[in-house]
Amino acid sequence: MSGHNKWSKIKRKKGVADAKRGALFTKLIREITVAAREGGGSPEFNARLRLAVDTAKGASMPAENIDRAIKKGTGELDGTRYEEATYEGYGPGGVALYLECLTDNTNRTVAAVRYALNKYDGSLGTDGSVAWQFDRKGLIVVDASRYTEEAVFEAAIEAGAEDVSGDEEEFVITAEVSIFNAVQDAIRAAGIEVSSAELTRVAKNEGAVSGKDAEKLIGLLDALEESDDVQKVHSNADIDEAVLAGVE
Repeated sequence: MSGHNKWSKIKRKKGVADAKRGALFTKLIREITVAAREGGGSPEFNARLRLAVDTAKGASMPAENIDRAIKKGTGELDGTRYEEATYEGYGPGGVALYLECLTDNTNRTVAAVRYALNKYDGSLGTDGSVAWQFDRKGLIVVDASRYTEEAVFEAAIEAGAEDVSGDEEEFVITAEVSIFNAVQDAIRAAGIEVSSAELTRVAKNEGAVSGKDAEKLIGLLDALEESDDVQKVHSNADIDEAVLAGVE
């Protein structure tokens, strides 16, 4: 498993603690609200909302919080209006970074992003400067302790998934965005529970990062992800395993 994928696993584990602090809930509520505003309040007919609601349920968010967020999005309840914004830049060692944000104040958000980048020897780039280095994909995670590799592989590939990778802890299924929901449905229909699912950006090529650059990069990724305005942080870094070992 590459350093990039291992960092993603560490983030998923940390997500449990984030949920307890409410940090994850803040991000999920914003996504639910915007998804409902853009595509309507029915998860059955709004794929983005369905994913957001499934993710929130997976994080044990109370149903009333989900319902309230949907109603704020559809205008049934008053709420803050969040706008989508993306930022591109570079981290230590020239790592490409692509940030997806939901914010009610873009000036505040870009200032915070720029501050974090500068603090950790990174820099803000122009629109399009690194986006071309990533492909939009769907990622589905399954607990490897509960299911065999054969069962997961068969269900995923028959549904049209691109790839299935993993280790002793989890299987990661990659699918095109257009069939992402269909692959999830097929996996569940095969009796396999999905641990998490997300639309993300996967680097076309990863770059090795080690030593002080790797340490600074982890600090930068943490700083960016701690911001309520930053929903997702994508990088093309293959972080040195020895440095990651000190994070777990």
